[in-house]
Amino acid sequence: MNMLPILLKDGYKVGHKFQYPEGTTLVYSNLTPRKSRNADIQEIVFFGLQYFMKEYLVRQFNENFFNKPKEEVLSQYARRINNYLGKDSITYDHIAALHDLGYLPLEIKALPEGTLVPMRVPVFTIKNTVPEFFWLTNMLETILSAVLWKPATSATTAFQYLKTFTRYAKETVGNDMSFVPWQGHDFSFRGMSGVEDALISGAGHLLSFAGTDTIPAIDFLEMFYNADCEQELIGGSVPATEHSVMCMGTQDGEIGTFRRLISEVYPGGIVSIVSDTWDFWQVIMEFLPEMKDIILARNGKVVIRPDSGDPVKIIVGDESAPVGSPEYKGAIECMWETFGGTITEKGFKLLDSHIGLIYGDSITTERQLAILEGLKRKGFASYNVVLGIGSYTYEYVTRDTFGFAMKATYGEVNGAGRDIFKDPKTDDGTKKSAKGLMQVRRNAISGKLELKDQCTWEEEAQGELKTVFKDGKLVVDWTLQQIRERIKTALENDGDGTVVQNSRTENAVADY
Repeated sequence: MNMLPILLKDGYKVGHKFQYPEGTTLVYSNLTPRKSRNADIQEIVFFGLQYFMKEYLVRQFNENFFNKPKEEVLSQYARRINNYLGKDSITYDHIAALHDLGYLPLEIKALPEGTLVPMRVPVFTIKNTVPEFFWLTNMLETILSAVLWKPATSATTAFQYLKTFTRYAKETVGNDMSFVPWQGHDFSFRGMSGVEDALISGAGHLLSFAGTDTIPAIDFLEMFYNADCEQELIGGSVPATEHSVMCMGTQDGEIGTFRRLISEVYPGGIVSIVSDTWDFWQVIMEFLPEMKDIILARNGKVVIRPDSGDPVKIIVGDESAPVGSPEYKGAIECMWETFGGTITEKGFKLLDSHIGLIYGDSITTERQLAILEGLKRKGFASYNVVLGIGSYTYEYVTRDTFGFAMKATYGEVNGAGRDIFKDPKTDDGTKKSAKGLMQVRRNAISGKLELKDQCTWEEEAQGELKTVFKDGKLVVDWTLQQIRERIKTALENDGDGTVVQNSRTENAVADY
Protein backbone atom coordinates (compact mmCIF):
# COMPACT_ATOMS: atom_id res chain seq x y z
CA MET A 1 0.00 0.00 0.00
CA ASN A 2 1.17 3.50 -0.78
CA MET A 3 -0.24 5.65 2.02
CA LEU A 4 1.08 8.96 3.25
CA PRO A 5 3.95 7.62 5.41
CA ILE A 6 3.76 10.48 7.91
CA LEU A 7 0.36 9.03 8.89
CA LEU A 8 1.70 5.55 9.66
CA LYS A 9 1.46 6.09 13.41
CA ASP A 10 -0.82 5.74 16.40
CA GLY A 11 -3.31 8.58 16.70
CA TYR A 12 -1.88 9.84 19.96
CA LYS A 13 1.46 10.54 18.23
CA VAL A 14 -0.08 13.38 16.22
CA GLY A 15 0.11 15.92 19.04
CA HIS A 16 3.37 14.92 20.69
CA LYS A 17 5.36 17.55 18.82
CA PHE A 18 3.51 20.16 20.86
CA GLN A 19 3.75 18.29 24.16
CA TYR A 20 7.53 18.08 24.60
CA PRO A 21 9.01 20.81 26.82
CA GLU A 22 9.70 24.16 25.20
CA GLY A 23 13.28 24.16 23.96
CA THR A 24 13.48 20.43 23.19
CA THR A 25 16.07 19.81 20.46
CA LEU A 26 16.92 16.10 20.70
CA VAL A 27 15.09 12.84 21.35
CA TYR A 28 17.21 9.68 21.54
CA SER A 29 15.42 6.32 21.60
CA ASN A 30 16.07 2.60 21.21
CA LEU A 31 14.36 -0.69 20.35
CA THR A 32 15.00 -3.46 22.87
CA PRO A 33 13.71 -7.00 23.50
CA ARG A 34 12.83 -6.59 27.16
CA LYS A 35 11.66 -10.01 28.33
CA SER A 36 11.29 -13.51 26.90
CA ARG A 37 8.10 -15.44 27.57
CA ASN A 38 10.07 -18.62 26.86
CA ALA A 39 12.51 -19.45 29.64
CA ASP A 40 14.67 -21.45 27.20
CA ILE A 41 15.20 -18.47 24.90
CA GLN A 42 17.14 -15.54 26.31
CA GLU A 43 18.60 -14.17 23.07
CA ILE A 44 16.85 -13.03 19.89
CA VAL A 45 18.12 -13.03 16.32
CA PHE A 46 18.07 -9.41 15.15
CA PHE A 47 16.59 -9.11 11.64
CA GLY A 48 14.38 -6.82 9.56
CA LEU A 49 15.72 -3.29 10.07
CA GLN A 50 17.31 -3.05 6.62
CA TYR A 51 13.96 -3.92 5.02
CA PHE A 52 12.25 -1.27 7.12
CA MET A 53 14.76 1.40 6.18
CA LYS A 54 14.71 0.63 2.45
CA GLU A 55 10.95 0.23 2.18
CA TYR A 56 9.61 2.83 4.60
CA LEU A 57 12.30 5.41 5.38
CA VAL A 58 13.62 5.56 1.81
CA ARG A 59 11.07 4.38 -0.78
CA GLN A 60 7.80 5.31 0.86
CA PHE A 61 8.96 8.64 2.30
CA ASN A 62 10.58 9.62 -1.00
CA GLU A 63 7.77 8.50 -3.32
CA ASN A 64 4.79 9.37 -1.15
CA PHE A 65 6.03 12.39 0.78
CA PHE A 66 9.13 14.27 -0.37
CA ASN A 67 8.60 13.74 -4.11
CA LYS A 68 4.96 14.83 -4.00
CA PRO A 69 3.95 18.50 -4.19
CA LYS A 70 3.91 20.04 -0.72
CA GLU A 71 0.37 21.34 -1.19
CA GLU A 72 -0.85 17.83 -1.98
CA VAL A 73 0.91 16.34 1.05
CA LEU A 74 -0.40 19.01 3.42
CA SER A 75 -3.90 18.69 2.01
CA GLN A 76 -3.87 14.91 2.57
CA TYR A 77 -2.50 15.29 6.07
CA ALA A 78 -4.95 18.05 7.04
CA ARG A 79 -7.91 16.14 5.61
CA ARG A 80 -7.10 13.09 7.69
CA ILE A 81 -6.30 14.89 10.94
CA ASN A 82 -9.13 17.44 10.68
CA ASN A 83 -11.60 14.60 10.34
CA TYR A 84 -9.89 12.57 13.04
CA LEU A 85 -9.21 15.09 15.85
CA GLY A 86 -11.38 17.98 14.73
CA LYS A 87 -10.87 20.86 12.32
CA ASP A 88 -7.82 23.01 13.05
CA SER A 89 -7.07 21.00 16.19
CA ILE A 90 -3.35 21.26 15.48
CA THR A 91 -1.10 23.19 13.11
CA TYR A 92 0.82 21.58 10.27
CA ASP A 93 3.86 23.82 10.06
CA HIS A 94 6.19 21.04 11.25
CA ILE A 95 4.98 18.75 8.44
CA ALA A 96 5.57 21.53 5.89
CA ALA A 97 9.05 22.16 7.34
CA LEU A 98 9.96 18.48 7.02
CA HIS A 99 8.83 18.48 3.39
CA ASP A 100 10.92 21.60 2.76
CA LEU A 101 13.95 19.90 4.31
CA GLY A 102 13.67 17.14 1.71
CA TYR A 103 14.94 14.18 3.75
CA LEU A 104 14.46 12.40 7.07
CA PRO A 105 16.88 14.01 9.55
CA LEU A 106 17.55 10.85 11.52
CA GLU A 107 20.51 8.70 12.51
CA ILE A 108 20.05 5.01 13.30
CA LYS A 109 22.84 3.02 14.93
CA ALA A 110 22.30 -0.73 14.93
CA LEU A 111 23.84 -4.09 15.60
CA PRO A 112 24.61 -6.18 12.50
CA GLU A 113 21.55 -8.13 11.40
CA GLY A 114 21.82 -11.81 12.22
CA THR A 115 23.41 -11.01 15.57
CA LEU A 116 22.26 -12.94 18.64
CA VAL A 117 21.11 -10.31 21.15
CA PRO A 118 20.38 -10.95 24.85
CA MET A 119 17.25 -9.66 26.54
CA ARG A 120 17.40 -6.00 27.63
CA VAL A 121 20.15 -5.14 25.13
CA PRO A 122 19.05 -2.63 22.45
CA VAL A 123 19.26 -3.71 18.82
CA PHE A 124 19.36 -0.12 17.59
CA THR A 125 19.19 3.51 18.68
CA ILE A 126 17.61 6.38 16.76
CA LYS A 127 17.85 10.15 17.14
CA ASN A 128 17.12 13.29 15.15
CA THR A 129 20.02 15.09 13.46
CA VAL A 130 18.32 18.48 13.02
CA PRO A 131 17.14 20.13 16.28
CA GLU A 132 13.72 21.31 15.12
CA PHE A 133 12.73 17.76 14.14
CA PHE A 134 13.09 16.26 17.62
CA TRP A 135 9.47 15.10 17.30
CA LEU A 136 10.29 12.77 14.42
CA THR A 137 12.25 10.21 16.49
CA ASN A 138 9.39 8.78 18.52
CA MET A 139 6.76 9.53 15.91
CA LEU A 140 8.25 6.51 14.10
CA GLU A 141 7.83 4.23 17.12
CA THR A 142 4.52 2.80 15.91
CA ILE A 143 5.63 1.70 12.45
CA LEU A 144 9.08 0.62 13.65
CA SER A 145 7.54 -1.60 16.30
CA ALA A 146 4.80 -2.95 14.03
CA VAL A 147 7.21 -3.97 11.27
CA LEU A 148 10.27 -5.13 13.20
CA TRP A 149 9.11 -7.43 15.97
CA LYS A 150 7.89 -10.15 13.61
CA PRO A 151 10.95 -10.81 11.41
CA ALA A 152 13.18 -10.91 14.50
CA THR A 153 10.74 -13.21 16.31
CA SER A 154 10.48 -15.63 13.36
CA ALA A 155 14.25 -15.57 12.82
CA THR A 156 14.68 -16.41 16.51
CA THR A 157 12.18 -19.25 16.33
CA ALA A 158 13.82 -20.70 13.21
CA PHE A 159 17.17 -20.58 14.98
CA GLN A 160 15.74 -22.70 17.82
CA TYR A 161 14.61 -25.32 15.29
CA LEU A 162 18.03 -25.16 13.66
CA LYS A 163 19.85 -25.77 16.93
CA THR A 164 17.73 -28.84 17.70
CA PHE A 165 18.08 -30.34 14.21
CA THR A 166 21.82 -29.76 14.32
CA ARG A 167 22.23 -31.33 17.76
CA TYR A 168 20.38 -34.49 16.75
CA ALA A 169 22.24 -34.68 13.45
CA LYS A 170 25.51 -34.65 15.38
CA GLU A 171 24.25 -37.30 17.79
CA THR A 172 22.64 -39.68 15.30
CA VAL A 173 24.25 -39.00 11.91
CA GLY A 174 27.79 -37.69 12.30
CA ASN A 175 29.70 -34.75 10.91
CA ASP A 176 27.64 -34.36 7.73
CA MET A 177 25.34 -31.39 8.25
CA SER A 178 24.28 -31.00 4.60
CA PHE A 179 20.70 -32.15 5.18
CA VAL A 180 19.97 -29.93 8.19
CA PRO A 181 19.06 -26.83 6.09
CA TRP A 182 16.31 -28.88 4.47
CA GLN A 183 14.86 -30.40 7.64
CA GLY A 184 12.89 -27.29 8.56
CA HIS A 185 10.54 -26.33 5.72
CA ASP A 186 8.41 -23.16 5.77
CA PHE A 187 4.73 -24.02 5.20
CA SER A 188 3.34 -20.90 6.87
CA PHE A 189 2.27 -18.58 3.99
CA ARG A 190 -1.46 -19.34 3.96
CA GLY A 191 -1.84 -18.90 7.70
CA MET A 192 -0.07 -15.57 8.11
CA SER A 193 -1.66 -12.17 8.74
CA GLY A 194 -1.30 -10.84 5.23
CA VAL A 195 1.39 -10.84 2.57
CA GLU A 196 3.93 -8.57 4.33
CA ASP A 197 3.68 -10.73 7.43
CA ALA A 198 4.36 -13.85 5.35
CA LEU A 199 7.34 -12.25 3.62
CA ILE A 200 9.13 -10.87 6.66
CA SER A 201 8.52 -14.07 8.62
CA GLY A 202 9.45 -16.29 5.69
CA ALA A 203 12.67 -14.35 5.21
CA GLY A 204 13.46 -14.83 8.90
CA HIS A 205 13.01 -18.58 8.40
CA LEU A 206 15.47 -18.54 5.50
CA LEU A 207 18.28 -17.18 7.66
CA SER A 208 18.52 -20.64 9.22
CA PHE A 209 17.01 -22.93 6.58
CA ALA A 210 16.79 -23.41 2.83
CA GLY A 211 13.45 -25.23 2.56
CA THR A 212 10.44 -23.02 1.88
CA ASP A 213 7.09 -22.94 0.13
CA THR A 214 6.86 -19.17 0.66
CA ILE A 215 8.20 -18.29 -2.79
CA PRO A 216 8.00 -14.47 -2.43
CA ALA A 217 10.26 -14.62 0.65
CA ILE A 218 13.02 -15.35 -1.87
CA ASP A 219 12.11 -12.21 -3.84
CA PHE A 220 12.09 -10.29 -0.55
CA LEU A 221 15.67 -11.30 0.22
CA GLU A 222 16.77 -10.38 -3.29
CA MET A 223 15.06 -6.99 -3.09
CA PHE A 224 16.15 -5.97 0.40
CA TYR A 225 19.17 -8.10 1.33
CA ASN A 226 21.25 -8.25 -1.85
CA ALA A 227 20.68 -11.97 -2.42
CA ASP A 228 20.88 -13.51 -5.90
CA CYS A 229 19.26 -16.88 -6.58
CA GLU A 230 21.52 -17.39 -9.61
CA GLN A 231 24.63 -17.06 -7.49
CA GLU A 232 23.58 -18.60 -4.17
CA LEU A 233 20.97 -20.82 -2.62
CA ILE A 234 18.28 -18.64 -1.08
CA GLY A 235 15.43 -21.11 -0.78
CA GLY A 236 14.07 -24.13 -2.60
CA SER A 237 11.55 -26.93 -2.57
CA VAL A 238 10.40 -30.01 -4.51
CA PRO A 239 7.28 -31.05 -6.48
CA ALA A 240 4.49 -31.99 -4.09
CA THR A 241 0.83 -32.96 -4.22
CA GLU A 242 -2.17 -31.70 -2.26
CA HIS A 243 -5.38 -33.42 -1.23
CA SER A 244 -7.33 -32.14 -4.24
CA VAL A 245 -4.94 -34.03 -6.51
CA MET A 246 -5.33 -37.26 -4.59
CA CYS A 247 -9.10 -36.87 -4.26
CA MET A 248 -9.48 -36.35 -8.01
CA GLY A 249 -7.83 -39.71 -8.52
CA THR A 250 -10.61 -41.25 -6.35
CA GLN A 251 -10.20 -43.41 -3.26
CA ASP A 252 -10.43 -46.65 -5.22
CA GLY A 253 -7.74 -45.41 -7.57
CA GLU A 254 -5.37 -44.03 -4.93
CA ILE A 255 -2.57 -46.49 -5.53
CA GLY A 256 -2.95 -45.82 -9.23
CA THR A 257 -2.45 -42.12 -8.53
CA PHE A 258 0.74 -42.97 -6.63
CA ARG A 259 2.00 -45.10 -9.50
CA ARG A 260 1.22 -42.44 -12.11
CA LEU A 261 2.94 -39.74 -10.09
CA ILE A 262 6.17 -41.63 -9.48
CA SER A 263 6.35 -43.39 -12.85
CA GLU A 264 4.90 -40.93 -15.39
CA VAL A 265 4.62 -37.42 -13.97
CA TYR A 266 7.88 -37.59 -11.97
CA PRO A 267 9.84 -40.62 -13.21
CA GLY A 268 12.95 -39.18 -11.56
CA GLY A 269 13.89 -36.71 -8.86
CA ILE A 270 12.10 -35.93 -5.63
CA VAL A 271 8.33 -35.89 -5.28
CA SER A 272 6.37 -35.43 -2.07
CA ILE A 273 2.97 -37.15 -1.92
CA VAL A 274 0.33 -36.38 0.68
CA SER A 275 -0.72 -39.77 2.02
CA ASP A 276 -3.48 -39.36 4.60
CA THR A 277 -6.34 -38.47 2.23
CA TRP A 278 -8.15 -41.62 3.32
CA ASP A 279 -6.08 -44.24 5.16
CA PHE A 280 -2.47 -43.37 5.90
CA TRP A 281 -1.67 -46.79 7.34
CA GLN A 282 -2.98 -48.49 4.20
CA VAL A 283 -0.51 -46.40 2.21
CA ILE A 284 2.33 -47.38 4.55
CA MET A 285 1.51 -51.08 4.94
CA GLU A 286 -0.03 -51.97 1.54
CA PHE A 287 0.76 -49.40 -1.15
CA LEU A 288 4.44 -48.87 -0.36
CA PRO A 289 5.32 -52.61 -0.23
CA GLU A 290 3.44 -53.09 -3.51
CA MET A 291 5.36 -50.21 -5.13
CA LYS A 292 8.70 -51.08 -3.52
CA ASP A 293 10.43 -52.20 -6.71
CA ILE A 294 9.27 -49.11 -8.63
CA ILE A 295 10.40 -46.79 -5.86
CA LEU A 296 13.81 -48.41 -5.48
CA ALA A 297 14.33 -48.37 -9.25
CA ARG A 298 13.66 -44.62 -9.53
CA ASN A 299 16.53 -42.16 -9.76
CA GLY A 300 15.17 -40.03 -6.96
CA LYS A 301 13.20 -40.06 -3.73
CA VAL A 302 9.52 -40.54 -2.94
CA VAL A 303 8.64 -38.52 0.15
CA ILE A 304 5.56 -39.63 2.08
CA ARG A 305 3.58 -36.86 3.78
CA PRO A 306 1.18 -37.61 6.63
CA ASP A 307 -0.93 -34.54 7.36
CA SER A 308 -3.21 -35.33 10.29
CA GLY A 309 -3.17 -36.87 13.74
CA ASP A 310 -0.52 -36.59 16.43
CA PRO A 311 2.78 -36.10 14.58
CA VAL A 312 4.83 -37.71 17.34
CA LYS A 313 2.69 -40.83 17.40
CA ILE A 314 2.42 -41.02 13.60
CA ILE A 315 6.18 -40.79 13.08
CA VAL A 316 7.64 -42.46 16.18
CA GLY A 317 4.83 -44.76 17.23
CA ASP A 318 2.04 -44.97 19.80
CA GLU A 319 2.82 -47.11 22.84
CA SER A 320 -0.88 -47.30 23.69
CA ALA A 321 -1.70 -48.96 20.35
CA PRO A 322 -1.81 -52.75 19.99
CA VAL A 323 1.72 -54.16 20.14
CA GLY A 324 3.03 -54.96 16.68
CA SER A 325 0.49 -52.79 14.86
CA PRO A 326 1.68 -50.10 12.43
CA GLU A 327 0.32 -47.48 14.80
CA TYR A 328 2.47 -48.97 17.58
CA LYS A 329 5.59 -49.03 15.42
CA GLY A 330 5.17 -45.62 13.77
CA ALA A 331 5.73 -44.69 10.14
CA ILE A 332 9.54 -44.66 10.14
CA GLU A 333 9.88 -48.13 11.62
CA CYS A 334 7.29 -49.50 9.19
CA MET A 335 9.07 -47.90 6.23
CA TRP A 336 12.39 -49.33 7.46
CA GLU A 337 10.85 -52.81 7.53
CA THR A 338 9.85 -52.36 3.88
CA PHE A 339 12.82 -50.54 2.40
CA GLY A 340 15.68 -50.97 4.83
CA GLY A 341 18.55 -48.55 4.55
CA THR A 342 21.99 -47.84 5.97
CA ILE A 343 23.62 -47.35 9.36
CA THR A 344 25.16 -43.95 10.04
CA GLU A 345 28.64 -43.47 11.48
CA LYS A 346 26.91 -42.88 14.81
CA GLY A 347 25.20 -46.28 14.59
CA PHE A 348 21.65 -45.20 13.78
CA LYS A 349 19.31 -46.44 11.06
CA LEU A 350 18.78 -44.20 8.03
CA LEU A 351 16.10 -45.09 5.46
CA ASP A 352 17.11 -46.02 1.93
CA SER A 353 17.74 -42.86 -0.09
CA HIS A 354 14.78 -43.61 -2.39
CA ILE A 355 12.20 -43.08 0.37
CA GLY A 356 11.55 -40.41 2.98
CA LEU A 357 8.94 -38.65 5.12
CA ILE A 358 7.86 -35.08 5.75
CA TYR A 359 5.32 -33.99 8.33
CA GLY A 360 3.99 -30.43 8.19
CA ASP A 361 0.91 -30.18 10.37
CA SER A 362 0.94 -28.47 13.80
CA ILE A 363 4.66 -28.87 14.35
CA THR A 364 6.11 -26.99 17.34
CA THR A 365 9.58 -26.89 18.84
CA GLU A 366 8.30 -29.21 21.59
CA ARG A 367 6.99 -31.72 19.06
CA GLN A 368 10.18 -31.43 17.03
CA LEU A 369 12.16 -32.40 20.11
CA ALA A 370 9.78 -35.28 20.94
CA ILE A 371 10.01 -36.63 17.37
CA LEU A 372 13.79 -36.49 17.14
CA GLU A 373 14.31 -37.86 20.64
CA GLY A 374 11.73 -40.61 20.02
CA LEU A 375 13.46 -41.67 16.82
CA LYS A 376 16.83 -41.62 18.54
CA ARG A 377 15.59 -43.89 21.33
CA LYS A 378 14.35 -46.36 18.72
CA GLY A 379 17.71 -46.30 16.94
CA PHE A 380 16.74 -44.07 14.02
CA ALA A 381 18.75 -41.08 12.75
CA SER A 382 17.24 -37.60 12.71
CA TYR A 383 17.72 -37.40 8.93
CA ASN A 384 14.76 -39.76 8.44
CA VAL A 385 12.36 -36.82 8.70
CA VAL A 386 11.71 -33.33 7.40
CA LEU A 387 9.36 -31.16 9.43
CA GLY A 388 7.15 -28.48 7.93
CA ILE A 389 7.08 -25.34 10.09
CA GLY A 390 3.83 -23.48 9.59
CA SER A 391 1.72 -20.65 10.91
CA TYR A 392 1.04 -22.69 14.07
CA THR A 393 4.63 -21.83 14.94
CA TYR A 394 5.20 -18.50 13.24
CA GLU A 395 1.81 -16.89 13.97
CA TYR A 396 1.17 -17.97 17.55
CA VAL A 397 3.40 -15.15 18.79
CA THR A 398 3.03 -11.46 19.62
CA ARG A 399 5.22 -8.42 20.13
CA ASP A 400 5.31 -9.46 23.78
CA THR A 401 6.81 -12.88 23.03
CA PHE A 402 10.18 -11.16 23.43
CA GLY A 403 8.87 -7.88 24.82
CA PHE A 404 9.99 -5.65 21.95
CA ALA A 405 9.58 -1.98 22.83
CA MET A 406 10.92 1.35 21.60
CA LYS A 407 11.56 3.90 24.33
CA ALA A 408 13.27 7.28 24.64
CA THR A 409 16.12 7.33 27.17
CA TYR A 410 17.82 10.68 26.50
CA GLY A 411 16.89 14.15 25.34
CA GLU A 412 18.17 17.69 25.26
CA VAL A 413 16.20 20.76 26.31
CA ASN A 414 17.67 24.26 25.97
CA GLY A 415 21.09 22.73 25.37
CA ALA A 416 21.11 20.56 28.49
CA GLY A 417 21.09 16.77 28.38
CA ARG A 418 18.51 14.75 30.28
CA ASP A 419 18.75 11.05 31.11
CA ILE A 420 15.15 9.93 30.98
CA PHE A 421 13.61 6.60 31.96
CA LYS A 422 10.44 4.85 33.09
CA ASP A 423 10.13 2.54 36.09
CA PRO A 424 6.46 1.93 36.95
CA LYS A 425 5.90 0.83 40.55
CA THR A 426 2.94 -1.25 39.39
CA ASP A 427 5.10 -3.25 36.93
CA ASP A 428 7.13 -6.42 37.54
CA GLY A 429 10.28 -4.81 36.14
CA THR A 430 9.65 -5.64 32.50
CA LYS A 431 8.86 -2.03 31.61
CA LYS A 432 11.75 -0.51 33.52
CA SER A 433 13.83 1.20 30.86
CA ALA A 434 17.51 1.98 30.59
CA LYS A 435 18.69 5.56 31.13
CA GLY A 436 20.53 8.02 28.97
CA LEU A 437 22.86 7.39 26.07
CA MET A 438 23.72 3.78 25.29
CA GLN A 439 26.71 1.69 24.41
CA VAL A 440 26.43 -1.99 23.47
CA ARG A 441 29.66 -3.90 24.02
CA ARG A 442 30.87 -7.48 24.27
CA ASN A 443 31.71 -8.93 27.64
CA ALA A 444 35.43 -9.64 27.72
CA ILE A 445 34.90 -13.04 29.38
CA SER A 446 31.65 -14.44 27.95
CA GLY A 447 31.71 -12.67 24.59
CA LYS A 448 28.00 -11.91 25.06
CA LEU A 449 26.59 -8.50 24.23
CA GLU A 450 25.77 -6.26 27.18
CA LEU A 451 24.44 -2.76 27.70
CA LYS A 452 26.15 0.20 29.34
CA ASP A 453 23.69 3.04 29.75
CA GLN A 454 24.09 6.60 31.04
CA CYS A 455 27.07 6.98 28.74
CA THR A 456 28.91 10.05 27.62
CA TRP A 457 28.72 10.96 23.95
CA GLU A 458 32.30 9.68 23.60
CA GLU A 459 31.31 6.29 25.01
CA GLU A 460 28.15 6.21 22.89
CA ALA A 461 30.29 6.60 19.78
CA GLN A 462 32.12 3.37 20.62
CA GLY A 463 30.89 -0.21 20.88
CA GLU A 464 28.87 -2.48 18.62
CA LEU A 465 26.13 -0.07 17.52
CA LYS A 466 27.17 1.39 14.16
CA THR A 467 25.47 3.97 11.95
CA VAL A 468 23.31 2.25 9.31
CA PHE A 469 21.06 5.17 8.30
CA LYS A 470 21.66 8.89 8.30
CA ASP A 471 19.77 11.82 6.82
CA GLY A 472 17.62 9.85 4.42
CA LYS A 473 20.26 7.40 3.19
CA LEU A 474 21.47 3.91 4.04
CA VAL A 475 25.05 3.84 5.27
CA VAL A 476 25.35 0.04 5.48
CA ASP A 477 23.73 -2.51 3.15
CA TRP A 478 23.96 -6.05 4.54
CA THR A 479 23.75 -9.15 2.37
CA LEU A 480 21.90 -12.38 3.09
CA GLN A 481 25.22 -14.20 2.94
CA GLN A 482 26.71 -11.99 5.66
CA ILE A 483 23.67 -12.48 7.88
CA ARG A 484 23.76 -16.25 7.42
CA GLU A 485 27.44 -16.24 8.35
CA ARG A 486 26.53 -14.56 11.63
CA ILE A 487 23.88 -17.21 12.24
CA LYS A 488 26.48 -19.88 11.51
CA THR A 489 28.92 -18.30 13.94
CA ALA A 490 26.23 -18.06 16.62
CA LEU A 491 25.39 -21.72 16.11
CA GLU A 492 29.02 -22.77 16.35
CA ASN A 493 29.49 -20.71 19.51
CA ASP A 494 26.44 -22.43 20.94
CA GLY A 495 28.18 -25.73 20.32
CA ASP A 496 25.69 -27.05 17.80
CA GLY A 497 27.51 -27.12 14.48
CA THR A 498 26.92 -25.56 11.11
CA VAL A 499 24.14 -24.00 9.09
CA VAL A 500 22.97 -23.24 5.54
CA GLN A 501 25.52 -23.99 2.85
CA ASN A 502 25.82 -21.69 -0.19
CA SER A 503 25.63 -24.49 -2.74
CA ARG A 504 23.30 -24.20 -5.71
CA THR A 505 19.68 -25.34 -5.34
CA GLU A 506 19.91 -28.30 -7.72
CA ASN A 507 22.75 -29.80 -5.68
CA ALA A 508 21.35 -29.10 -2.25
CA VAL A 509 17.79 -30.25 -2.99
CA ALA A 510 19.16 -33.62 -4.08
CA ASP A 511 19.65 -34.44 -0.40
CA TYR A 512 16.01 -33.65 0.51
